[in-house]
Amino acid sequence: MAGQQLMRKFARWHIWLGWLVGLPVLMWTVTGLVMVWHPIEYVRGNHLRAELPPLETRALMMPRLGGPVKSVTLQSLYDGPGWIVVEANGARFRYSPQDGRLYNPVLESDARAIALAAYAGDAALDAITYYPADAAPLDLRTPVNSWQARFADDTLIYIHSQTGEVLAVRSGWWRVFDFMWGLHIMDLDAREDTSHPVLIIFAALGVAGSLLGCVLMFRRRKARVQAT
Repeated sequence: MAGQQLMRKFARWHIWLGWLVGLPVLMWTVTGLVMVWHPIEYVRGNHLRAELPPLETRALMMPRLGGPVKSVTLQSLYDGPGWIVVEANGARFRYSPQDGRLYNPVLESDARAIALAAYAGDAALDAITYYPADAAPLDLRTPVNSWQARFADDTLIYIHSQTGEVLAVRSGWWRVFDFMWGLHIMDLDAREDTSHPVLIIFAALGVAGSLLGCVLMFRRRKARVQAT
């Protein structure tokens, strides 16, 4: 008798939890389906990014540095090779591998040329826009000074304004994926916080509801077996 009363309580709790977490569970399922619809390489826009030219390694000159740095790497870039130097404060600079001099910041004309070289699609380049670090677009995800190249197919290419590096390629599908990711983790503002109280509480309630459902399923199965 006590067991039956407990099962009835479990059934009531299961129903109330179902009403409470039903919508989040449906949302997690739908957003998860959308996010796995295409391979992650497609989401990242790899098909829209042209291949980088090979590096020329002959007659290299090291950059003329004045102090300690975090790293110095030789990289192939869309407008030619360059030494990418990361300073102690995280700032990035580009130096010439031919004479070691510091490159000037990227001008709008330079950004336009880099964007056209980096883009593997066939849409026209519509606009070039400069964004300071404190006003960086949400889809860039990096607070740095950058140029945004917008193409007619709604592809966005972000270019580091100091080094000329391509920071990101954002397609229309990437923005769909990003919105679904924000819903999935219940963080539509920054879309980066995967451990916050609202998400943890709803996830825990979902687990509790699932466990109650499993208990009730085996209990009812046992009752049917006994009735036969």
